[in-house]
Amino acid sequence: MNTPPSPPGAEPTDGSAVQIGALVPLTRPGWVEAGQHLLAGLELAVREVNDAGGIAGRPLELVVRDTAADPQRAAAAVDELARLGVAAVAGEYHSVVARAAAARADALGLPFLCSSAVLDALTEQPTEWVARLAPAQSHGWQIYADFLLGAGHSRIAVAAQPSVYWASGTRILRDHLAPRGGTVIELDMSALTSTAVCDELADHRASALLLLVGHPEPAVSIVKAVRRDERLANVMMGAPAGQPEFAEWAKLLGDDSAAIPFLRYLPERLSPLGARVETALSERLAEAPSFVAFEGYDTVAVLAEVLRSHGVDRARTAEAWPRVAVEGTRGQIQFSRTPGISVWQWAWAPVQVVDRDPADPDRFRVLHAG
Repeated sequence: MNTPPSPPGAEPTDGSAVQIGALVPLTRPGWVEAGQHLLAGLELAVREVNDAGGIAGRPLELVVRDTAADPQRAAAAVDELARLGVAAVAGEYHSVVARAAAARADALGLPFLCSSAVLDALTEQPTEWVARLAPAQSHGWQIYADFLLGAGHSRIAVAAQPSVYWASGTRILRDHLAPRGGTVIELDMSALTSTAVCDELADHRASALLLLVGHPEPAVSIVKAVRRDERLANVMMGAPAGQPEFAEWAKLLGDDSAAIPFLRYLPERLSPLGARVETALSERLAEAPSFVAFEGYDTVAVLAEVLRSHGVDRARTAEAWPRVAVEGTRGQIQFSRTPGISVWQWAWAPVQVVDRDPADPDRFRVLHAG
């Protein structure tokens, strides 16, 4: 858009675009493939909104900023987008980055609809300005813990890198498993090599190893090391954060990519809307869309409905979160106040535990649903 943006809260009638800021990890060390899928969903929904007449006759436009998994860069992007006059901010995949963006959006009075990040404490204090589509980490990871117990795993090792997100996940697992007889053994990946992880697994006699680490490294190296260690032939590996969801995982690991359960936020069967969007996303991405692409699409679907119904004033958008009722690709989306969650939350998107089929790593198997 070449013309200067309207001031926040203004609603021009000259046909100028309604802008939404989009925070997306598109370069390393961000999870680039996740960012590409998120952006594909956002862009597809914007195109469909505009094909249907836009926002009260005005085109909807994304103003994309690459966060590169950097919290400071994300906070600076929110500042810039606020100055540009965007009606709202959307997106982000990395939880620690989304937390920085949410804090800045809250401070500026800028509506932020978080697409994919799951960290429970997205903001330190309750806020009216932020809403979220992805299930909170405590919800999804408790479902994953139930899957582990149901599969017979009670001695579970976690190979974890230092991070608020990984530490939170470890705590959720321990708190949920301990009363049920489960034990969580922490392996500090700031001090261990992949080979040393194998030795620790053998020494502790763990039956499962969870990869609470970055992708592709050190996740790929750990998987390869464990697969080749004869002592660990019966150890199940898991990745609750979803690393195996993306095609790059299968490309890097081949047959080793299979039988590593992860969390995915899709229903057992897509609705007619979801199936149509799946087809369109497949064409746009030239591969099967991940749940992250659906999260991107649903984000714009929600914001477009809010902007149509309540106008582009930022305060009215924030006030609209509890009144949202939008058909998304994965179910009816509504926001509420959820205990322990400081933002308006969709409670909940569907949650599955899924893995890649050893007989065909390009095919997914649903192992458990919450």
